[in-house]
Amino acid sequence: MAIVRLVLDVLKSIRGPSIIDLAEKLSELKGINMVSVKVNEVDVETLTLTVVIEGDNIAFEDVRNVIEDMGGVIHSVDEVIAKS
Repeated sequence: MAIVRLVLDVLKSIRGPSIIDLAEKLSELKGINMVSVKVNEVDVETLTLTVVIEGDNIAFEDVRNVIEDMGGVIHSVDEVIAKS
């Protein structure tokens, strides 16, 4: 089974890389064709983001590693589409 779409709820520090940097870094991963990052809420120190990723074979662990390296944490996985 290959993951072809992920929708993630991500918390990211306001400090550090921008959402543009995050989207660009995620889009560089193998198997990813499209990344969308939307700001849902701005708090004093954090951004609440919806990250939508589409591709042919998304490696979830690689996605998680990039998000964490960029100062974020996955709060929840809100949607997954996989195909064989």
